[in-house]
Amino acid sequence: MSKKPIWTPSKKRIAQANITQFSKRIQEVYLPTLETYEDLYQWSINSPELFWNEIWDFFEIIGDKGSDRVLIYEDATTNEMSNEMLRASWFPDATLNFAQNILKHRDDREALVFWNEKKERTSVSFKDLYLKVSSCSNYLRSIGVKPGDRVAAFLPNIPEAIITMLAATSIGAVWSSCSPDFGVEGVLERFKQIEPRVIIVCDGYLYKGKEIDCRQKISDILDKLHTIEKIITVPFLGLDHKLETSIEFAEVLKSDSTRLEFEQLPFDHPLYIMFSSGTTGVPKCIVHGVGGTLLEHLKELGLHLDFKKEDRVFQYTTCGWMMWNLYVSSLSIGSTFLLYDGSPFFPDGNILFDLAQSEKMNVFGTSAKFISALENAGLCPMKTHDLSSLQTITSTGSPLMPENYDYVYSQIKEDLCLSSISGGTDIIGCFALGNPTLPVYQGELQCRSLGLKVEVYDELGGDLLEEKGELVCTKPFPNMPIYFWNDEDNKRYYNSYFDIYPNVWCHGDWVELTVNNGLIIYGRSDATLNPSGVRIGTAEIYRQVEKFEEIAESLAVGQSWKDDQRIVLFTVLNEGYQLTNELKERLGKEIKTNCTVRHVPSKIISVAALPRTISGKIAELSVKKIIHGQEVKNSSAMANPEALDLFYNLEELTKD
Repeated sequence: MSKKPIWTPSKKRIAQANITQFSKRIQEVYLPTLETYEDLYQWSINSPELFWNEIWDFFEIIGDKGSDRVLIYEDATTNEMSNEMLRASWFPDATLNFAQNILKHRDDREALVFWNEKKERTSVSFKDLYLKVSSCSNYLRSIGVKPGDRVAAFLPNIPEAIITMLAATSIGAVWSSCSPDFGVEGVLERFKQIEPRVIIVCDGYLYKGKEIDCRQKISDILDKLHTIEKIITVPFLGLDHKLETSIEFAEVLKSDSTRLEFEQLPFDHPLYIMFSSGTTGVPKCIVHGVGGTLLEHLKELGLHLDFKKEDRVFQYTTCGWMMWNLYVSSLSIGSTFLLYDGSPFFPDGNILFDLAQSEKMNVFGTSAKFISALENAGLCPMKTHDLSSLQTITSTGSPLMPENYDYVYSQIKEDLCLSSISGGTDIIGCFALGNPTLPVYQGELQCRSLGLKVEVYDELGGDLLEEKGELVCTKPFPNMPIYFWNDEDNKRYYNSYFDIYPNVWCHGDWVELTVNNGLIIYGRSDATLNPSGVRIGTAEIYRQVEKFEEIAESLAVGQSWKDDQRIVLFTVLNEGYQLTNELKERLGKEIKTNCTVRHVPSKIISVAALPRTISGKIAELSVKKIIHGQEVKNSSAMANPEALDLFYNLEELTKD
């Protein structure tokens, strides 16, 4: 990797950066020798209590710390809980409210600006946002919603999603959401576990110029989601949407808005329930707390991405991805959050840059897949759009390839901070991020996240530099999940992150720590599929394939393909059946209907048998290694090692 940076920040940008002001504070009070970001990073991981206390104060979090205690370790109750990281408790005496901190700005500036595919624009001021949340909160209180109740949403990325989330969390209710492109089973696998009392739904959404009617899907969901007591409907497409026990969002807003009461809650009170990809069964319900989420988000957005009160920031996302949760927190800083729902390429690939130009966007959050698609389409935004306001592009979801960096700087804008960032649903944040005061090196994430002791381990837990290994975090951090829903004794939680290295969080990313103290990410190290940066569990696909009498069993893996990953599904057919094009089409339709279009395999291939371990598990990782030309070192652990030979030199894997 070249050691020559492809972008270097100006002295003015460095001087004006929030992280520069934060560093001056740390230098004056704690560390007179602080000169570089690496100095600040090392201090943050060596003095975590001081660091996180300073984050609270720097961002003027509204709440009561209660005492000087920042980090304590609870008594062990099980063998798993003897793990130091699981026993960590942050700000144990503090109380605060998430929505109160998000709604601290109440002026006439624009808080939310929404565009749809038709470029129809809606805006909500900070003042109006507060009033709408107040009305919605008072309505939820009037129907008996209380702290700890779950409120779920099945909505596009529209202002109503943010308003209802803030209303629920102002009370202390726990928020969870899915985007409307999810299939019925995908929604039920998530929401049935958490038993919501209230759900907010839409009649449909726009995508690629088409109106997608969701009314039948919602009816099917509600038929099996028996804990719902009240339904709030958002007529996004203007379709008739009368449901039993339902009320339209417009009626909710007629509730009293004169007073918004914020429930003061413990630091670790549940805020969001996020969902894992479902690799080994139904998705895990990952619960994130009020305080840890707020602290991490303000640190990431305010220091690493340099959001300011006057900034207008954008992230292409749905309400089913943690990036939505992250960017909502930008409102606490006072930034304007730009929303878009629809295809990023409808009708001609320019709409997001139209948004950037028209709204004077300062931060453009996107994905490596989008950048690659722009290049493949031959688009040159720097020639077609005025992007003078754009200061930062962030990319996440999948690794940003070196050539993607070249495209951004040659075809989008020469002078901006291109920050590839990486983390996930598991931590509702990032392990590696950008930094407006650091240079950008081609193919590298700029730096490790402040306060998170990120290292790279080999198979035996040895530290690596400039070698590929597992991304781990070796000290507790506030935005770890507080628990998994319905996870007795934290066993699923422990097994998800701590069963590989003792007392160390293992994230499942295959990475390299560079001489620049940046990271190169090579993809997932486990069996999770990751097409276009969207994490997909193989179990979600298997549950659909199992419905077909023609198929005895199947195996799904991700194959690296054209700077991305595509899903390959291997099938073993029952006797008397063939893998016809008609069967492939039915398979794809079933998976798309009940999951999402991203779950649909790019290749479906018939094989005589699937390799299994001695314990009977299908060996996904072994097949993945083979199709990428890697050696399977543990074939002796297979119950049928001869099955591995079926996957070598498959010609179908070299074709589009």
